[in-house]
Amino acid sequence: MSKKKVILRSPLLTQSGYGEHGRFVLRALRSREDLFDVYLHATNWGQTSWKWENNEERDFIDQCLQKTMQYSHESAGKPEFDIAVQVTIPNEWDLLAPVNVGITAGIETTKAAPVWLERGNYMDRIVTVSNHSKNTYANAKYEGSNKMTKEPMSLSLQTDIDVVGYPVKSLEKCEMDLNLTTDFNFFAVQMLAPRKNTNQLIQAFVEQFRDNENVGLVLKANIMKNCIYDRRASTNQLTGFLNTLGEHKCKVYLLHGHLTDQELNTIYTHPKIKAYVTTTHGEGFGLPLYEAAYNGLPVVAPDWSGHLDFLYKPTKQKKGKIKNKAMFSKISYTLGLVPEHAKWEGVIEPDSKWAYPELGSVKMAMEEVYKDHGRFKKQAKQLQEWILEEFTEEKQYSKLVDSILLAEKNKENNNERV
Repeated sequence: MSKKKVILRSPLLTQSGYGEHGRFVLRALRSREDLFDVYLHATNWGQTSWKWENNEERDFIDQCLQKTMQYSHESAGKPEFDIAVQVTIPNEWDLLAPVNVGITAGIETTKAAPVWLERGNYMDRIVTVSNHSKNTYANAKYEGSNKMTKEPMSLSLQTDIDVVGYPVKSLEKCEMDLNLTTDFNFFAVQMLAPRKNTNQLIQAFVEQFRDNENVGLVLKANIMKNCIYDRRASTNQLTGFLNTLGEHKCKVYLLHGHLTDQELNTIYTHPKIKAYVTTTHGEGFGLPLYEAAYNGLPVVAPDWSGHLDFLYKPTKQKKGKIKNKAMFSKISYTLGLVPEHAKWEGVIEPDSKWAYPELGSVKMAMEEVYKDHGRFKKQAKQLQEWILEEFTEEKQYSKLVDSILLAEKNKENNNERV
């Protein structure tokens, strides 16, 4: 059987969540070189920086890009592929091959945009990263009328969706000095953007630990890029907000710039980093949360959205029944409309809702982990063991490959019926 020509369209060279997602998909395709002949279309993702590491994977990507350009030249600019795999927001999905698979990190709110349903129905199969994203996408429905005939009509998703989470990575470490003067530190990785809700996190931390000079909050953060200008802007933004909170003995640290996987893993397991914390309004998956969890770090997070797939662990009860148990310190929340400044046409709809963590609950959850760290560390180790077993590269690559092959099979069956 000849290999299928697969075009992977993704911002896989960018330092972004979708860049990481695209690299995961590429690795899955490479795990079955007997089935797929891979070609690449590397796209941008907003204004995020591009990756620069010189390693085997980057060499392979460069070779694939050259191969794709050569194939396009030989095809007079009209290359033909058997399967198109597109890793991006659904707005950008298109018909690029006889079989089309749309892969998205999904939805951080309570609603999928109408264009996501339209574009999703172009696809032969959709893959997303969490059950929150899948359910929100699959259950979305819009009622309206035909502009020409005025007859009522509805819009809903007709394409099947699979859930494939990220695989765990090897837990490699490196030498790294964080220069922390505090012994107990919370850690967070996030862009300084509305959805991440950074100001509330800082406010809760400072108000709860104001007079404790031995507690710190380490923020790996930026506004958009990892350049010097962005560092200055990030520093000014954080300093300006901290000044509004008054004097405090607790410490807030800013880590800025690109970190390798080894450096991040080193931070997650640093003896002075005691817990991961987020006050996010919502996550399609929550990759830094996931990395913290599979490194055995206690997690403090809202009890809502995509990260619940890996922060709840199936646990046998006394009567033998299996029940999902929360293995993190839960932050209470209310669902409310997304604010005007955070709306994004075609992505975050005007009537979408997301979680608003309760300030008092954030404080209590952080205090709980601080005072009873041993209990949460033990719980985190149990969660780590489960994640390392359930989210292996082999399992996740196999799930993704199966979804792609199923899309092809379903398309063939549909063509036969026609």
